[in-house]
Amino acid sequence: MATTEKTNNISTSREPPTNVPAAQAGRGRIVSLVIGDTLAFIIFAIIGRSSHGESVSPSSILQILLTAAPFAAGWFIVAPFLGAFRRDVTDNPRKMVTRTMLAWVCSWPVAMALRGIFVDHGVPPVSFAIITLIFNTFILSVWRWLYALYNSLKRRGR
Repeated sequence: MATTEKTNNISTSREPPTNVPAAQAGRGRIVSLVIGDTLAFIIFAIIGRSSHGESVSPSSILQILLTAAPFAAGWFIVAPFLGAFRRDVTDNPRKMVTRTMLAWVCSWPVAMALRGIFVDHGVPPVSFAIITLIFNTFILSVWRWLYALYNSLKRRGR
């Protein structure tokens, strides 16, 4: 049992704060999303490199990560400000897909600019930009929809 002391009308409890588990759950949710999103961009890089005849062997992991980096950076710079990591979104599959699509459409120009600055040293081809927009919208939406569906089902099962 917790004990409470009253001194000068100030109450102090020796129980741990009740928001600690919620805060830990929030961090776990965000870490899971960051890992999944990063993997989505790595998959995009692997497929892209493979389709262009570039190495995707384990020995080329650094090149794969460098290929994925501008897209992940664009996403992580913009998406949090558009609510892509909010709890009320991450356990509702429909909201998750809608928010993910909005966040990627807004992140995409930033990602393309970063790609142009650090990789292409110029404007990436329009065809590449369109493929990037479509494929990453798809892969992010699918993985995040599954994540939200899992959370939704887990919440209902309580």
